[in-house]
Amino acid sequence: MEEMKSLRVLDRFRGLFVKMGVDYPVMRRILQVKLTMDARRVPTMVNKSRKKQQAEAEDGNQFLRSLWLYVIFGGLSSMFVLMGDNLLFQMSILFGIMMFMVMTAMISDFSSVLLDIRDRSILATKPVNRRTITMAKTVHIFIYLFFLTGAIAIIPLAVGLFRQGIGFFALMLLELILMDLLIVVLTALLYLVVLRFFDGEKLKDMINYVQIGMTITIAVGYQVLVRLFDFTAMDVVFKPAWWQYLLPPVWVGASFQTVLHPGGGLSYAGLAGLSILVPLAAFLLYLKLMPALERNLQKLAEPSAKVTKGSGKALRRIADLLCSTPQESAFFRFAWSLMGTEREFKLKVYPSLGFAIVFPFIFLFSNGLDQGLEGISGTRMYLFIYFSGIMLPTIIMMLRYSSRYKAAWIYQTAPISGEAPIYKGALKACLVRLMLPLYLVEAAIFAVLFGVSILPDLIVAGLAMQCFAILCFLSLRKGLPFSEPFEAAGQQNQTFVIMGLMLLLGGFGLLHWLATIIPFGVVAYGVLMIAGAWLGWRMAFRMRVTEKEGAPNGN
Repeated sequence: MEEMKSLRVLDRFRGLFVKMGVDYPVMRRILQVKLTMDARRVPTMVNKSRKKQQAEAEDGNQFLRSLWLYVIFGGLSSMFVLMGDNLLFQMSILFGIMMFMVMTAMISDFSSVLLDIRDRSILATKPVNRRTITMAKTVHIFIYLFFLTGAIAIIPLAVGLFRQGIGFFALMLLELILMDLLIVVLTALLYLVVLRFFDGEKLKDMINYVQIGMTITIAVGYQVLVRLFDFTAMDVVFKPAWWQYLLPPVWVGASFQTVLHPGGGLSYAGLAGLSILVPLAAFLLYLKLMPALERNLQKLAEPSAKVTKGSGKALRRIADLLCSTPQESAFFRFAWSLMGTEREFKLKVYPSLGFAIVFPFIFLFSNGLDQGLEGISGTRMYLFIYFSGIMLPTIIMMLRYSSRYKAAWIYQTAPISGEAPIYKGALKACLVRLMLPLYLVEAAIFAVLFGVSILPDLIVAGLAMQCFAILCFLSLRKGLPFSEPFEAAGQQNQTFVIMGLMLLLGGFGLLHWLATIIPFGVVAYGVLMIAGAWLGWRMAFRMRVTEKEGAPNGN
């Protein structure tokens, strides 16, 4: 088994783990196995031979290869270090961005590690100290969090060392460690609260709701953070308020201001103290509550509730209403059920809906609601509702993945003439189950804000979303629904395709805006979208598929 460099570094802290009551040799072996398994997660790529897959597996951890994108984002955010000497403002914004990036990455990756019950079912039955198992899981999380945070912060650290000096560099390094502690603890404690009061399938749904809530909170919190400061004659003015003590990025900014530019007063010192005391206290609480979390995790292994006959009949009626053939209706119900019952799919896909919920309102608040509802009257800012479709490319791409991907052989044995009913049924189920409720809620809120006169525009925007979803399907790499492992999602180099589709979504919004300034333009645009959707559902799925690329070979 390969000897990881991270484990060699960990060996330097062996004495600390021993003092904590951890069986270090056993913990090290558990970590070695975990890291080796992570490095071997190579997806079954359609266009790659098995030899090429094995060569990739031998080359190293695919997670480490994907960190270059975080390095780029970190490099762009490092400009705040160069802006001036108002460290409270600069570092509050910088750490707000970094916390946003780390937490959004953790929402999907961290959940699958923290909510893994295999340690309890496999290792807990062996003569292994429970504290050792708990510490192995915790260290496993922090190893990957170290690489993720390091990729984001390496350029800001280097810029800070060059621009501000060694004291700035050391303080930033300390605050990054404390930031990671706080992120892990907050996420774990949220899950512990949910696990404490719910069980079974309801618990799994609640975890997804918590993740969506975290996503919304992070996105909204970033907007609030920017508005803490008044920009007057190119000077940044900070106005202390009690609620700022609830914002961790402000704690960090205050610590830099207090240590490097002292003299800010007790309010700055109090905020700076929170940046150290809260993460350390939270981590001690996390270590104390971790056994309770492990006990409650067993609830995830409980059988899920059976679907009632009434709900099955309702789903059949919806499928028959929306689908043109019995085969398409069957795959609509199949995709609907999997999207609602497969925990790993929900853990990875549902949180991204949080961005779709909050983005339209973020842009709305940034461009007019500062003056109240009167500031948006008579404007076309309701077209920001197009941003509710910003996550559609990602969601449609994720339809290919499942933890039960090996069962995709059913596609080859099913008595169907082609793959079009599979794709159509799955895409319709995705739009109706995931996007339609979200869009209806946002449309209702926009109708209240702007008045019922915008209802025709909201209906036309909904039709445009449908056309956009079809174009997303055509642009993204094809793969039979739920036929590939989730590990393959990190290996698909479709970043530029998704960015192009987001620009296309903006193009739909721009066309709608142009239609509003032309007499009967919205009606014409609506007719165009109806025609586009009608043609799309009939023509987009008529491609000839020479091989069933989504079906695994069973090995």
